[in-house]
Amino acid sequence: MKILSVVGARPNYVKLVAVHDVFSRFFEHVVVDTGQHYDYEMNRVFFEQLEVPEPDYFLGVGSGSHGYQVGEIVKRVEEVLQRERPDFVVVYGDTNSTLGGALAAVKAGFRVGHVEAGLRSFDMSMPEEVNRRVVDHVSHLLFAPTGSAYRNLLAERVPGRVFVTGDVHVRALKRWLPIAEERSHVLERLGLDPGYVVVTLHRAENTDDPARLSKIVGLLVGLARRERVVFPVHPRIRKRLVDLGLWEGLSGSGIVLSEPLGYLDFLKLLSNSRLVVTDSGGVQREAYLLRKPVVVLRGVTEWVELVESGLALLVDVESGLDPERILDWRPSGYVEGLLGDEHAPEKIAEILKGYLESGNF
Repeated sequence: MKILSVVGARPNYVKLVAVHDVFSRFFEHVVVDTGQHYDYEMNRVFFEQLEVPEPDYFLGVGSGSHGYQVGEIVKRVEEVLQRERPDFVVVYGDTNSTLGGALAAVKAGFRVGHVEAGLRSFDMSMPEEVNRRVVDHVSHLLFAPTGSAYRNLLAERVPGRVFVTGDVHVRALKRWLPIAEERSHVLERLGLDPGYVVVTLHRAENTDDPARLSKIVGLLVGLARRERVVFPVHPRIRKRLVDLGLWEGLSGSGIVLSEPLGYLDFLKLLSNSRLVVTDSGGVQREAYLLRKPVVVLRGVTEWVELVESGLALLVDVESGLDPERILDWRPSGYVEGLLGDEHAPEKIAEILKGYLESGNF
């Protein structure tokens, strides 16, 4: 049996790394990288570092508008599907590669499964929310990471079959954290001692609006007055900060500004922090799994279990940002198992195998 996975952005790669070994034991596993975000060489380094075979196809879609990316992904993935004729297609998360891969498959008559199905922000202005809703409603098998995601899918009456599998990130982190601790020298490279604040920022809602971005920069400068702050900055975000005249204030504030980090370096950075400030869904989960307090720079999160359990703090940028409140906030305790256990990849593979062997489509 042949399974074809479609990925194309860093969040997809982490999920792929978590499932690849298991899928390869159960199936012939073909991997298609759309090249949505990075060039071939940058992707190759990621896969080499995590000791995962390079993708079988690199489509080189590159950056562009949402319409351009999705259209090119649909066209190019369909060509691969007609060549490979897989028994099943798997997409991951909520990127344009997720949407384009799913649409290419269902339009060409292939069955689709969605890893990380059912997550909802209930904010349709977010491109990711549009992507995940469409993908969930065209998928044949839906792999929900949490109970709330499962309930969302039932409430929407999606036509596919829904399963709670847990979050594949649990496997990825448990596998790679010990290796990151051993191999990565990121703290020495950046001149850090453990106990700093890690910041990540990438969502369009925070970076495209000059007023919001200015408020966030003000927050980061405020945090840096009291504690050591580390901010790996994506080139797109850096250019945005420079264009808006905000970069100088950041660079003169004592914040440690670095280039984007590889997965192992970033895990090492997170594991030695004392607080995480982010707008990323993946980083929220990694912070939880590492037992780090996490402040989410959004009014909502798809990972509601973390907030409801008091392990993540939502901070709405529009409502005002108080550095002292953020630095003084502490979770009341730790709740185990909110994202399931490390066996989500096996659960997904077993479901896929049973589905394909049954022929009950």
